[in-house]
Amino acid sequence: MPSFLPTYNQWILLYFGATMVILAANLIQWVVRRERIYGLYTLYLLLLLLAFGLDNVPVTPLTAFIHTVNVHIFAWLYLEIAITFLQLKSRPDLLQGYRIIQKGIVIVALPEVYFNLFSSAWLTQWHETQLNCMRVLVVSVVYLMILYTVIKHVRFSDLLALFFIIGTLALWITQSIGVFIISYYAAKERILSFSDLPSPIHPGFLIQFGILIDIACVSLGLSYRQQQRAMQQMRAEQELIREREQHLRQQLQSDLALQQLKQQHTEAQMRALKSQVNPHFLFNALNTLSALIDENPRQATDYVDELSSVYRYLLRSADQELTTLGVEMEFIQSYVHLLKTRFGDSIRPQLNIAPNYYDALIPPLTLQLLVENAVKHNRVLSDEPLTIRICTTEQGYLVVENNMQHRNVRVESNGVGLNNIADKYRLLGYPLPFIKEKEGWFRVTLPLLPTAQPLENANN
Repeated sequence: MPSFLPTYNQWILLYFGATMVILAANLIQWVVRRERIYGLYTLYLLLLLLAFGLDNVPVTPLTAFIHTVNVHIFAWLYLEIAITFLQLKSRPDLLQGYRIIQKGIVIVALPEVYFNLFSSAWLTQWHETQLNCMRVLVVSVVYLMILYTVIKHVRFSDLLALFFIIGTLALWITQSIGVFIISYYAAKERILSFSDLPSPIHPGFLIQFGILIDIACVSLGLSYRQQQRAMQQMRAEQELIREREQHLRQQLQSDLALQQLKQQHTEAQMRALKSQVNPHFLFNALNTLSALIDENPRQATDYVDELSSVYRYLLRSADQELTTLGVEMEFIQSYVHLLKTRFGDSIRPQLNIAPNYYDALIPPLTLQLLVENAVKHNRVLSDEPLTIRICTTEQGYLVVENNMQHRNVRVESNGVGLNNIADKYRLLGYPLPFIKEKEGWFRVTLPLLPTAQPLENANN
């Protein structure tokens, strides 16, 4: 043989060195990532080193047992690596086949416990022959199962599967040839030691060479797998960013469409209610809604609901002359909610209505006009809060008052709100509201109409 080929003793040092380097690399990966595949493969490499490290140990029943069952252990562990490497846990049909083969390997290995540890059968040629046949059978079943899985159920163009199948084929071919050489020379009794064989046909060399090819392929596959995962994670993050941006754009478009719809709806209602509602209130309401849509979408939704309640009431009451105080108070609470959203704690409503007056009658929108009038003509600041009180008296009157803190810039007033209320009471034939300024408070006292007043007259 050419002199450049290494002897088996030289080769074994190269084999151990390469295996230990890959073992260390996988151990580091397992410590860092804590992934099961790295732990399994680290154990696999460690057992390989221990198995071949016993070659120079004196033969005893225990060492013979280790040499005998190592192929069963490696086959079982190799199937477990294949399950994890090829991600077969998502394929219950294939996984069940792998588990059956693993159980079969354990059952086949059990007689070797008796042959090696409790009898001298391991010294006979019969045992050696059946052991070699069993090794070929176990290895063939394992590797054929893996090849079947890759070819039939995994895309052959998948580089990860290609790495694994190349390593599996290398193991199968070299181990089969190695077992054949061992059986051939043992049957011919031509040599007593394999150390006399040149390294290319030395069974240990062939098996170890196949193992190195498999180790290299699996290690490359693991590296490729890690790279693919990193790329998938990066793509997933980019896709998530794109989805968030698209969702944000859609949300902004929806908010804008909602705002435009509300504006159109409000404008249509404004034309029907302009005789009763100050357009300035609508302008402020829409500005507040526009700001909330960007700052607090959920609060904007609540604001739209309250604004809808306000305008629904305005539309419903447009043709009514009277409504109950209880209904009017429900409406004014929605209206005050809009003001609180706009001004926060700068406006402080105080509502105190005696329950026995909830059924008393009042012209609709009376409270809204008075509250709006208070906000229009007074400062509403955090250090100068505007207090608006709405309460009833024992004499059957409704009092609406606010602390006076006139704006620095004079607001032109045409008295439409107060005149509107006075005109309604005059038309109904009831005493007019009483207006008074006293000790810094602006007070409007309204007579509550008796409940005996028929509401149906308002519809006539």
